[in-house]
Amino acid sequence: MPEALLSLAGVNTHIGQYHILHGVDLNVPQSGLTMLLGRNGAGKTTALRTVMGLWRASAGSIRLGDNEIHQRATPDIARLGIAYVPENMGIFAGLTVRENLLLAAREHVMDEKRLAWIFELFPAMKKFWNGLAGNLSGGQKQMLAISRAVIERRKLMLIDEPTKGLAPAIITAMIEAFKELKRDSTLLVVEQNFHFARSLGDYVAVMDSGRIVYAGRMAELAADESLQQRLLGLSLDSHQ
Repeated sequence: MPEALLSLAGVNTHIGQYHILHGVDLNVPQSGLTMLLGRNGAGKTTALRTVMGLWRASAGSIRLGDNEIHQRATPDIARLGIAYVPENMGIFAGLTVRENLLLAAREHVMDEKRLAWIFELFPAMKKFWNGLAGNLSGGQKQMLAISRAVIERRKLMLIDEPTKGLAPAIITAMIEAFKELKRDSTLLVVEQNFHFARSLGDYVAVMDSGRIVYAGRMAELAADESLQQRLLGLSLDSHQ
């Protein structure tokens, strides 16, 4: 496995009285795309939010390269080069596509070459440039959320369920866009669509009950149906 860009070691997270993460150990290799899989309630979203400092780790270590980040504030973590796309997308519905991207750009200045690259990934962003974000379709809102995250080049992107609720044709378009995104940055993606996960994942980690129970290369998990059944309770081939 390549050197890890992001490393979690013994990470515990409590939310109120609830103990959600139980000693999570996770390495996200530099470059490529790591899929974080698991049943609903396994702790996947909590893991992403803990990395971003939105929920504090109660024990353990989180490192981005040489930087220990688990005690840092969320804005400081973001400034180290991590972008986060939450499940609810986090766009500003009352602002235009242009205004959403402008707010996300460093010093509110957009690089024209970077913007042209985004338009190639997501042509709808150019088409609806001056339209209100709240009027976009679900798939277009997801495209805007990801565009906001990549308007500046990032070391690491954390993306929570990018295909949730999307039509199959939009998911196919997302797969093509993500092939390009993972050339630009290291990605850690929580996903429930296993066709999407298998198509894009270089590496995979599986969570269950707040712990990492499997980590390796996606190709190895995709080739072992009995392992899929044991870890996920289903076959990747049954979810196209």
